[in-house]
Amino acid sequence: MDSKYLGKKVVQPIEELDFFPAPEGIDSITLTSDEVASSCPITGQPDFYTVEIEYRPNERCIESKSLKLYLWRFAKTPVFAEKLAAEIRDRVVRDIIPMTCRVTTIQKPRGGISIETVAQYPNSE
Repeated sequence: MDSKYLGKKVVQPIEELDFFPAPEGIDSITLTSDEVASSCPITGQPDFYTVEIEYRPNERCIESKSLKLYLWRFAKTPVFAEKLAAEIRDRVVRDIIPMTCRVTTIQKPRGGISIETVAQYPNSE
């Protein structure tokens, strides 16, 4: 496997996720980061998140350095909490094509209010 980012110096956020072949027998993978930031599209105030990505791999697994670099891109992105979860879910589905994916974002309290959003694939409709 030839990683685009692992072992290489990267000095800016990226727009895609790198991956490696999924080993057999893995039922579920969960990746969690409590260092995700964005800003409110209306006020410009900073927002901070815990992001949890749980997926059932098909043929690919997310390479964690690329996830860190991908999540970094939101630091300068104005986005509502609800849209953040959907954007991350869509990127995971597009890049690794998992059997299932559930992205949970928890916005740390601002003004005493915390927001938890869940975006899943396939959709629960």
